[in-house]
Amino acid sequence: MHQAGHETVLMCDILPTAREVIREKFPNSEYQDDICSLRRLPSVIDLITAGFPCQDLSQAGRTAGISGDRSGLIGEVFRLLSRRRVPNLVIENVPFMLQLGGGSAMRAIIQELENRRYRWAYRVVDTFAFGLPQRRERVFLVASRTADPSEILLGDEANLVRPHTDLGRLAHGFYWTEGLGGLGWAVDAIPTLKNGSTIGIPSPPAVLMPDGKIIKPSIEDAERLQGFPPGWTSPATRVARDSLRWGLVGNAVSVPVARWIGQRFAKPASYLRTRDMTFPTSGKLPRAARFDGKRRFGVAISSDPVAQRSAPLAEFLRHITKSQLLSVRATTGFLLRTRRARLRFEPGFIEAVERHLVSMGGKVPPPAQPKQMDFLAA
Repeated sequence: MHQAGHETVLMCDILPTAREVIREKFPNSEYQDDICSLRRLPSVIDLITAGFPCQDLSQAGRTAGISGDRSGLIGEVFRLLSRRRVPNLVIENVPFMLQLGGGSAMRAIIQELENRRYRWAYRVVDTFAFGLPQRRERVFLVASRTADPSEILLGDEANLVRPHTDLGRLAHGFYWTEGLGGLGWAVDAIPTLKNGSTIGIPSPPAVLMPDGKIIKPSIEDAERLQGFPPGWTSPATRVARDSLRWGLVGNAVSVPVARWIGQRFAKPASYLRTRDMTFPTSGKLPRAARFDGKRRFGVAISSDPVAQRSAPLAEFLRHITKSQLLSVRATTGFLLRTRRARLRFEPGFIEAVERHLVSMGGKVPPPAQPKQMDFLAA
């Protein structure tokens, strides 16, 4: 937003690691460390951006919904709006909130906005369309009392074709920590960067390179995969170990996505009302929708506002060292999980992982034995 010409007046984050980065990168902005103790917003503020913790909303979380202890922090934003109707609001979170509890989480948010006479629009947007080789879908909601949010969030569409699996020519990202119930497979990209565990254990993805090596991206490349310069989160090491930087990167909003939204506030685009659909009264919500002040509409639009193709992932990654090769232990553990899984893997993928293990001096674990079954003769 700052890059799009907005002046950052106040920033608020409770994490000490985030505080160190924010204070260094935005030295002229006021800083508060706890939104719960923030009594009111400065009078000059005309736009709030908020990304509340997704633990209670994400599919991998506790699915407690909008009233969960952590995701309930969105209520603090509404508390501040009750004190003063700030003209504009941008909220970001995981797309699973559109179906959690039959869409109750998002419905609660948009009802609160409508009660305060805001028009709103939301849309699932993929970072991959913004020139970064990361498959990262997030739902963005824009609400305004002065502008038409549809012209900010729903005026641009440029479908970007996703590449198909091509082992040996393209790099492929996946999560080596998975293998039983999922994989996070991404072609010529990495799957969504995660923030790691609550105790600071990082969870970087793995990348099967065209030459057959499997690597883990460095923290510097992870920063670049979100649109930051390498080293952006390094101030965090003043107060915590280096591994906690992964949490900051995984929690962040991709820079070019935020910049696009900020630019559209200054120069709105035309919204085509032919995109309007029926908004469901119950159940899972559409991936894009709007409220014009009187009616809610679903919106038929893709997750690609722009179509900026990234450099191939294998060329994008720069900070690669020998120590980043996926270890024998990690590779073996991943293969053992796949032996027990009922997942369908891309043809040739498991064999490529086995070859990497052998090249590292490891021993390929035996394939899973088929379960014996008793047959009764008629």
